[in-house]
Amino acid sequence: MSLSSILSADAIATAIKDCQAPDSFCPKKFFQLCGLAKKSPQDVKKVFGILDNDGSDYIEEEELKFFLQRFCSAARVLTDKETKAFLNAADDDSDGRIGVEEFQAMVLS
Repeated sequence: MSLSSILSADAIATAIKDCQAPDSFCPKKFFQLCGLAKKSPQDVKKVFGILDNDGSDYIEEEELKFFLQRFCSAARVLTDKETKAFLNAADDDSDGRIGVEEFQAMVLS
């Protein structure tokens, strides 16, 4: 399954373009622009599965660095500052990784 089977290519392109500059990535805004915030919890869970590159049922800091590239291979890597801010914003139980429930809560809030 690919992200373009859940989200429109145009919406993904718009979201990627919005955060091209280093340190301009905002997860909430990205989820709004790419259309993920309007999707069902089931679709958000499917996207989580795609983003969980190693199949661990968690998105770890190393996977977050390449978050934008999962949406568009030509996108930039997140900066360390953006990666840590993203992790801190979603990691409700402070275990250093984002579980599917934490991801859904962040996307759909």
